[in-house]
Amino acid sequence: MPAFFIAYGMKTYAKLTQEVLPISKETRINEEIRDKELRVIDETGEMIGIMSRDEALRLAEEKKLDLVNISPNAKPPVCKILDYGKYRYEMQKREKEAKKKQKTMQVKEIRLSTFIEDHDIQVKAKTACKFLEDGDKVKVSLRFRGREKDYTARGREVMDKFAEVCSEVSTIDKKPTFEGRSLTMFLAPKSDK
Repeated sequence: MPAFFIAYGMKTYAKLTQEVLPISKETRINEEIRDKELRVIDETGEMIGIMSRDEALRLAEEKKLDLVNISPNAKPPVCKILDYGKYRYEMQKREKEAKKKQKTMQVKEIRLSTFIEDHDIQVKAKTACKFLEDGDKVKVSLRFRGREKDYTARGREVMDKFAEVCSEVSTIDKKPTFEGRSLTMFLAPKSDK
């Protein structure tokens, strides 16, 4: 056992670590718990019952553990007698695991032109399909330059053809709309549920 624990004790260590590494504001321990009546669970997970805050603190003190408010919104609040440092470590570990499993969706952009050839549409659609299979959204934009503004119908045809080529792996999230001199459309990956 490190000298720090011997000199200051577990409760002091828990308070010091709470000041250094703040946790959620709802998790209260020991004297921070303000409620008069608490539903108490012991370290083995067995329900002790409803008791006063002072009794629960005394019980935790006898077992040399901490009283942690694990469900503050319940009536009466649920508190558990446990090693706070270990509890906090487990919570941080779960949060890290949840972050690892979380997939962030990015928006990738594909640019087209008004008078693009069919083969070029196929090549760009193939790239877009890779993005969609990776779980990202695709923004397809077509910019009208100069006199191309007169050929908006041709631009819509190009967008429709592009969406049709990608239809196996995507759905149209946002139909083609004008934003200034650009025509933009968003494609989202198909969800296989």
